[in-house]
Amino acid sequence: MSRMSPAEPPYPDDVQARLSRIMPPGVPPLRLFTTLARDPRLFERFMSAGLIDHGNLTLRQREIVIDRVTAISGSEYEWGVHVALFAARAGLSEAQTRATVRSGPDDPVWSDEDRLLIGVVDALHRDCDIDDATWQELKARFADEAILEILMLAGFYRMVSYLTNALRLAPEAFAPRFPA
Repeated sequence: MSRMSPAEPPYPDDVQARLSRIMPPGVPPLRLFTTLARDPRLFERFMSAGLIDHGNLTLRQREIVIDRVTAISGSEYEWGVHVALFAARAGLSEAQTRATVRSGPDDPVWSDEDRLLIGVVDALHRDCDIDDATWQELKARFADEAILEILMLAGFYRMVSYLTNALRLAPEAFAPRFPA
């Protein structure tokens, strides 16, 4: 049971406009979004900080970071939303989505680049830092702007995990649960 009820429609015009832009046609707004819509200022700040756009990372790279952060942070809600909406489009197999929850960077389902991203997320989660050797690996594979995006993406989805976990948001009906 969620700890806080979501805002109910009708939403303020600016909130409704943002929800209409980000949600696929026919899909109701996510529970996380409608809960944040209780305070239009917080809702807008949250939405303005999002990195779900065509940035410096590929869809696959972005989703590996997000899926791993939310998995190791225990956010079944957000992990399930991203797996449902983006995993197939990002080219992530069922084994790879399962591995974001159940194994680490050494799982044979991952390419070298995937392993690096998962290792970076794991280090950030564990230490709030990346060691020099890993930093050099990142610099060899990614532009500085992409590295900044990886760091920000990991931090943002850690915050999202705090929200979804502390609010005890029930998984969306369309979203998968963590694999057993």
